[in-house]
Amino acid sequence: MKKILILILIIAPTNLFAIEKTTNFTFEKFQKANDEGKTVVVNSWNEWCTVCAAQTSIFEEAKKDFSDFEFFFYEQDKNKEIAEKLNIKFWTTIAIYKNGKEIAKEIGLDKKEDIYNLLKKGI
Repeated sequence: MKKILILILIIAPTNLFAIEKTTNFTFEKFQKANDEGKTVVVNSWNEWCTVCAAQTSIFEEAKKDFSDFEFFFYEQDKNKEIAEKLNIKFWTTIAIYKNGKEIAKEIGLDKKEDIYNLLKKGI
């Protein structure tokens, strides 16, 4: 049985483990949300990152629970200019902005309670 499972994993398409997440971040939308006084959440991700995949499912729920927040996501490796401008060095980073200022930043959170506690800093 183990040999069959290993064989399936070896021949399975490599995109089987990729997360489905898109980049919706633009500097224009980011600035507009800040100008409107919204709490802004920025999450950097990478296609092959398991922590990023866990964050994705938690953020889907968080968007409903924190409906007055603006959520932006971007792929770290393909959007270096965003990472550089926001001083985000690692994927899995969650940064919270209020009134245009960063008020919290964490890396690698993958549990709902931890992510929600971070998001609550923006209330």
